[in-house]
This record gives sequence, C-alpha cells and structure tokens, in this order.
Amino acid sequence: MADLNEGDAIPELRVTPDKYLPHRYAGASGDFNPIHIDNDFAQVVGLPRNILHGLYSMAQVARAQTEAAGGDPRALRRLAVQFRGMGVPEEEIVVSGTVTARDGDRVVIATEAFQGDNGIVRNAEAELQLS
Repeated sequence: MADLNEGDAIPELRVTPDKYLPHRYAGASGDFNPIHIDNDFAQVVGLPRNILHGLYSMAQVARAQTEAAGGDPRALRRLAVQFRGMGVPEEEIVVSGTVTARDGDRVVIATEAFQGDNGIVRNAEAELQLS
C-alpha cells in the first residue's frame, strides 16, 4: 500500500509533450479539431499556436495519481478537474498534488498541472482507493 497521509505531497510528474503529440493524440482520440493539429489555423483563430487536447492534460493528472498509488490504475476511483489554461506542445507540464484527506484506504488528493506560470488544470481532486 502506498504511504500517503494527509498533508503529504505526491511525487511531481514532469512530462514534455513533443511537437507531434497533438497529431498522435488526435488519431487515438478521434478529435481532429484543427486548433490542436494545425499551427497556422490556431493562429488565425486567435491562439498563440496549436494547443494540447484538454483530455491529454487531464490524463497527465490521472497518471500522477496512478503513480502516487504505486502504479495501479485501478486505485483511481474518481477524478474531477477544471481546465483553466491552454497547454502547448514542447513545454514541460508539471503535475503536483497534496493529500487533503485519508480515511483508511481512501485518499483524496488536490492536484494541479502547470506549464511554467500557466495553470492548465486547476482545482483537480482525485480519490484513490489503496489496498
């Protein structure tokens, strides 16, 4: 069982999506919105460049929870997030979190994901069932 107690920080997850990740994610998810895969289109509609899929960013938050639980994806029972910024390829994403509650094998973790000063996922809460 992972040793996670109230007030503990989970290990940070750091990942840098490469410039081709939005294309691969589009193929896997079926979301071919051009704001994700066409840099020129993204700029025409007012974005600074093509942006990551929000669900990719959420997946990194889920991945951090799974790793905190010892690598068992079945431990993640609930995940709620708020998308607060747009992530971009080729910039490191840092996911961090703090245990806010523990009741037996049930752990609640407040989590956020940043690219530099840009909070791309905020006010996220995960519930883990450790065993």
